[in-house]
Amino acid sequence: MLFSLPTEATQSKFSQNDEIIISRVEKYLNELITLKSRFLQATSKGNYAEGTFYLSRPGKMRIEYDPPVKFLIVADGNWLIYNDLELDHITHLPINMSPASVLVEEKISLLSDKFTVTKVDQSSGVISVNIVPADDDIGTLVLIFADKPLELKKWIVIDTQGIKTSVSLLSSQRDIAIDPKLFKIKLKENFNPLGEK
Repeated sequence: MLFSLPTEATQSKFSQNDEIIISRVEKYLNELITLKSRFLQATSKGNYAEGTFYLSRPGKMRIEYDPPVKFLIVADGNWLIYNDLELDHITHLPINMSPASVLVEEKISLLSDKFTVTKVDQSSGVISVNIVPADDDIGTLVLIFADKPLELKKWIVIDTQGIKTSVSLLSSQRDIAIDPKLFKIKLKENFNPLGEK
């Protein structure tokens, strides 16, 4: 799963430069309204996929895969919804049970009790920030940005088995109009939010 994120030893202190970087990343994410981008996804197990990513803050996200992958991930403001289109099978989880919550939080504070920043790196015009949500059983998220100007370019999800999923954003469009219907999935009457339909 793209956001089915081993946790790392946490750092209790950061350098002044690290704190500046964290502040810049928070500002960038909090000022982001919408984002649309093509993406390339690869895993450490050799799987590969392409598709389109939509983000509408706060709370909403859509990861739409190109054929032949028949899978859709939608955050509708309350739930993270995994939709297996081939099997007609839907699973729902609270958004905060996924590292994706970093991107869709209304007010993103990376040094709050919701997240732990474990590593900050800046080199050759690239910034990376490793983030572990409060529930460290869901893994680690690494956000990677181009610097000057700051722009989200990639993220890496590391799940609890150590499997890495890398998502590279291509031709991103920021703060454009996105149809709200993209973040809605019709639920059946017997909807079970922590299980299946």
